[in-house]
Amino acid sequence: MQLHFTAVSELGVPGKKWQKLYNTHWEAYKAWLISKGNAQVPDLKTSQAALKKYMPEMWPTYERLCKLANADEVAAKFLTGFQPPAYISACSNAVLSGEEIQLVRNYDYHPNLMEGTQLLSAWNGKKVIATSDCLIGAVDGMNEDGLAISLTFGGRKEVGIGFGIPFILRYVLEFCSNAEDAIAALIRIPSHMSYNVTVVDKTGAFKTVQLAPDKKPVVTDAAFTTNYQGTVDWPENAAFNKTLERSAFLEKLLAKKGLKASAIADAFLQKPLYNTKFKEGFGTLFTAVYQPANGVVEMRWPNEKVTQTFEGFQEQYKLITFNEAVIGSKQDTTWASAPTETPKITSQEAGVPDWQETVNKSFMSAKANASHAKDRKRSELVGDTTVHRGEISWEIVADYWANVGKSYWEKWQN
Repeated sequence: MQLHFTAVSELGVPGKKWQKLYNTHWEAYKAWLISKGNAQVPDLKTSQAALKKYMPEMWPTYERLCKLANADEVAAKFLTGFQPPAYISACSNAVLSGEEIQLVRNYDYHPNLMEGTQLLSAWNGKKVIATSDCLIGAVDGMNEDGLAISLTFGGRKEVGIGFGIPFILRYVLEFCSNAEDAIAALIRIPSHMSYNVTVVDKTGAFKTVQLAPDKKPVVTDAAFTTNYQGTVDWPENAAFNKTLERSAFLEKLLAKKGLKASAIADAFLQKPLYNTKFKEGFGTLFTAVYQPANGVVEMRWPNEKVTQTFEGFQEQYKLITFNEAVIGSKQDTTWASAPTETPKITSQEAGVPDWQETVNKSFMSAKANASHAKDRKRSELVGDTTVHRGEISWEIVADYWANVGKSYWEKWQN
């Protein structure tokens, strides 16, 4: 498994470099949208109205990006960030405040589903270094004011009306300067799925906001998050990605006296935080370390590291190779697989992703490890009906977890 990582700098308004990123990845995103059957739902007019209502400051940038992309109706809707298809990731993060201020996070996902781009931009006058997602969005990042932000999946199946979380994080980085500003924005802008979003600024002020499409946002003092919100709402998913084990590990780690920022960052490259189920969508694609007071960003892998600053940002390319855990080996500490959502991005060389093959492999792997006959029968049924005419139903994926995944949750509890 490989990841093509590229660091790109384009200060000022979006231009040819962003356009190149769009041209590289758009066909894969478009295939993802069409395969989900909602490329036109909601329509463009509704999506643009939502962007103007909740993130009006982004409108000039949005228009600029649409022009660079020569966007058709599908692309123009997608770039609003409103009501994208549902998808699952994992992730862990932790914040340290005091003499050393640091936000560190692991991004756990499938390598083919990540753009692999770290972008330094200044679309709205503020320099931002962010890990790009959905072409306009970000899964984590920091701006020159010393505000850092990252997300973890909230571990809930509910999908509602709102924006994809990468678009919300991008807005926060573009227009907020401190934790207080960021919290106000996160509370105001609706998210279409559940996420834990952690923000920290250069003064050390930090909060974690629990977002959900069916509940009011909850602002907490949590210094670490994995993939649940207070209670485990989706036990099958939690059992697969070991969310409670990772949470307990982080709680114990952060309770240590005299803990150094470097020790926390190093821990994210070790089990149980570092994961190797890459083909099943639960491999650690990178560890990001943000130091708001110093304006330093590190992207880390077991044998690689890229260090960037706002004044000394270096464009570069790295090919990251991941070692997949072998099912049944000592390295394999989770059950075999989880159904991943439709691949939405691919490497620069691969072109449009073979999402059908990826999803089928996920189900086949899970089926091979089902312990009960009824689970095997259910997984066969799902495998036969999920991929049909290029469509994958989020409801079917969620239902799969509730059935096939149940036995693994029971095993985990015992």
